[in-house]
Amino acid sequence: MHTSLLLLAALAAIAPLLGMAYLAGRTKASRVAASGAKMHSRPQQYGWFALMGVALPGFGVAIAGGFASLLGWFDTPWPILLVACLLVGVGGLMTAVSLIRPELRARNFLEATVRRILLAASLVSIITTIAIVLSLAFEAMRFFNMVGFWGFITGTQWSPDQAFLEGAGRASEDASFAFGSVPLFAGTFMVTIIAIGVALPVGLFAAIYMSEYASLRVRGLAKPMLEVLAGIPTVVYGFFAAITFNPFIVDAAAWVGIEASYENMLGPGIVMGVMIVPFISSLSDDVLSSIPNSLREGAYALGTTRSECIKQILLPAAMPGVISATLLGISRALGETMIVVMAAGLLPNLTANPLETMTAVTVHIVSNLTGDQEFDSALTLSAFGLGLVLFVITLVLNIVSTIMVRRFKQAYD
Repeated sequence: MHTSLLLLAALAAIAPLLGMAYLAGRTKASRVAASGAKMHSRPQQYGWFALMGVALPGFGVAIAGGFASLLGWFDTPWPILLVACLLVGVGGLMTAVSLIRPELRARNFLEATVRRILLAASLVSIITTIAIVLSLAFEAMRFFNMVGFWGFITGTQWSPDQAFLEGAGRASEDASFAFGSVPLFAGTFMVTIIAIGVALPVGLFAAIYMSEYASLRVRGLAKPMLEVLAGIPTVVYGFFAAITFNPFIVDAAAWVGIEASYENMLGPGIVMGVMIVPFISSLSDDVLSSIPNSLREGAYALGTTRSECIKQILLPAAMPGVISATLLGISRALGETMIVVMAAGLLPNLTANPLETMTAVTVHIVSNLTGDQEFDSALTLSAFGLGLVLFVITLVLNIVSTIMVRRFKQAYD
């Protein structure tokens, strides 16, 4: 049985026991209090204490057994594991009820338990980040043992033909390969710059309009409609960019006498910018709306117009939030996969012209991890090297965003 199903089965089996534990603990605490003893905590808290006495050891056994089976240490039949959970739960119930006395600090125990649960929940993101870094780092190190790290970072030629032939078992002695990632990251930065160039003005202007100009009725309609863009699957954006927008750019460029490729970077960049508009507009709108009205009223009292108030008072006050929203949008654009996979090309072309064929890091991560080449080949492992560098870039951007918000954040009374 899978771990998730095992936990659900354990919950279903222990649920009646949890109710019995709560009632037994509260009843005993009420009976002791009725006899004239001064209880430290309320009867409900003693009931929760007894419930915790069942839940913690019972679910602990289920989780331990599930993970042990998942990791392959030993495989205990799930009926036996459920019976063990029930037996441990009954033992915990009897022990918890027997401990209920006037001097028992049930409230303190509950507060400490809840604090530990909240701490464990807050550590999930940290543990997940560490696990992601380690899973990328180990495989990336294997790749960097085959290809030098400095050559990978500074190389301007990406031609892993020999690596592909090696993975397919058809390598020749005179073939060569190069894993210079500069063309790939150049395409990634190109599409990100275009996306932010579209999303930042549109998102910021939309936030200013909804916060300062729109009526409540218009705001109630416009903001949900704008945020619908965030719920559209990225594969739909990819279809739109590949089938509709890129051909439109080619036709528009031909109309003015410019040659453009059907796999240009301008189309995916603009479509990606439309996709991240809701992120920037929503965060910027929340920041502008949180600025106290006393600043606006003071500016109007000094004779400023609404536009002057926005430009000279509100935007400087909201700048930390706008910067944070922009950097988060950049991180989102850097890691976007489906749009560039479907609309961008596979040619690692190092150019500054967005109308030419280019590629991105995420495109080659997907292409290198799919196919029939061996997992130990340099071509497959290069995806982990690209992923690790991209992860570090986005992590640095998020850290810079946090530092800038903390440094420039102002408190308004």
